[in-house]
Amino acid sequence: MADKGTRPETMEETDVIDLLIAQHGMIRDLFDEVEQAPADRCGEAFTRLVRLLAVHETAEEEIVHPYARRKIDGGDAVIDDRLAEENQAKRLLSEMDQAGPNAADFFEKLAVLRAAVEAHARNEERYEFAQLRAHTSEAERRTLAVGIKAAEALAPTHPHPGTESAMKNVLVGTPVAMMERVRDVIRQVMGKKP
Repeated sequence: MADKGTRPETMEETDVIDLLIAQHGMIRDLFDEVEQAPADRCGEAFTRLVRLLAVHETAEEEIVHPYARRKIDGGDAVIDDRLAEENQAKRLLSEMDQAGPNAADFFEKLAVLRAAVEAHARNEERYEFAQLRAHTSEAERRTLAVGIKAAEALAPTHPHPGTESAMKNVLVGTPVAMMERVRDVIRQVMGKKP
């Protein structure tokens, strides 16, 4: 799959909800790619999946969830539940990254991660996005989409000198470190202090 296929900031959707739902589809496609990749390509596919998950979840956490907290009925409870789901997936993703795609239980953990990520996406779409669409204007959703695309475009994706592993080269550290870098970029774009 070409890099553009995993670069959410290049997507055409202008409504934040449509954008995030389309990204959920990209994530499902990348899970398929990792599961079906030959052994020598699995690490590369997993790297793209980790990057997309890091960028997507961090953008939701920094831009969409805070907005939804204020705009939807029962926003605090809805978002707290989504954050708990995200944290569960992050822990598993970090374990998998540390062990690498050659670990004996990699595909077993990948199946657990996929189930958790897909359940989380369904819950977002049902409990958060549906209400967000109902309680926001088209202009608000377009503005949120622009913010997400700008932040995602600036997310680190290029190799850093001195990083030896191909997987680490793209991630530039653990998934958690990647998420922290994305978070910093998003906060800069949004004019917040890191």
